[in-house]
Amino acid sequence: MSRSNDVAVSRRQIVLAACGGLVSAVVLPGCAPPASQRGFAALVLDIGGPDDHSFNAGAVKGLNEAQQQLGLPAGATKYVESRNSGDYQTNLTTLASQDFKIIFAVGYAMEGALNQVAPRFPKVKFAIVDDTAPPFPNCEGLVFKEQEGSFLAGYLAGKVSKTKHIGFVGGQRIPLIERFEAGYRAGAETADPKIVVTSTYTGDWNDESKGRSQAEQQFSAGDDIIYQAAGKAGLGVIEAAKARGSGYYAIGVDMDQDYLAPGRVLTSMVKHVDTAVLDTIKRVKDGTFDAGTHVYGLKDGAVGLSPMKYTKQDVPADVFKQLEALKSMIISGKVVPPASLAELRSFHPPQIS
Repeated sequence: MSRSNDVAVSRRQIVLAACGGLVSAVVLPGCAPPASQRGFAALVLDIGGPDDHSFNAGAVKGLNEAQQQLGLPAGATKYVESRNSGDYQTNLTTLASQDFKIIFAVGYAMEGALNQVAPRFPKVKFAIVDDTAPPFPNCEGLVFKEQEGSFLAGYLAGKVSKTKHIGFVGGQRIPLIERFEAGYRAGAETADPKIVVTSTYTGDWNDESKGRSQAEQQFSAGDDIIYQAAGKAGLGVIEAAKARGSGYYAIGVDMDQDYLAPGRVLTSMVKHVDTAVLDTIKRVKDGTFDAGTHVYGLKDGAVGLSPMKYTKQDVPADVFKQLEALKSMIISGKVVPPASLAELRSFHPPQIS
């Protein structure tokens, strides 16, 4: 046998070994990876990374829960980080090329990138978090009624505040974050029509120093409770409350952030991105993925307040009863928290039944 034939045989042996599962790090042309090694669900995280204790972390939690609950094999789930907006389209394209069944664009800012990528991969399913679905048959949008959970947070803040001046620190000034602020203000007004709510925006999702400095200014001006909806930048608000000490609180967002400063985070408005991610992966697995926009709210258990493990003793017992009553009224439709500052202007605080 000639040397060229020896080389050809060796190459065939390598390919056969790879296709048989002996080599898993590289997928060679001409053979697909074993089914146990194929990807199922993947995330493209937004700027801020998986350790933001907030939005991205919630998505990763849902991915991990899907892996466990659905018995997905090792290697079937994956996430990639975006260092800047220029990474969005590249990351989506890379994952789609790897034959994942469902890919999540974690954040409204990926809308443009998803509109470019989704039509190129019609057999791959995509879901974008915090935005309506792109007009393609392989896309879903996953949006939340943040105003409902924020309403409860505002009511709680209004009842607990000693100064009757409370604050809000948002990230970028966009309709999404306006839902948080509008619901919070409406809840606070329901607790006390005379309460004063101040708000500032960092214009940034990642700079914790901006969140902290704005919180410190609000605390110095008389606010004693500040709700943050600013992604990783909002962690600075929690640090400011921690530094202030007794009598001052932050309100966390997206995930239960109470543990980040026990006793100084009054509650967290938990937005269960994990629930939406897990639900979507389940629907892909059982064949009920449905193109279009899916809305998650208080009724679905997708938004709401944290258990308040460290601060229950700081809240009068009757306030918890009032919160439960308001929750029921929102779920039944008797109370409709405003989803924008324009809607807030025509909002009338309800009588608690």
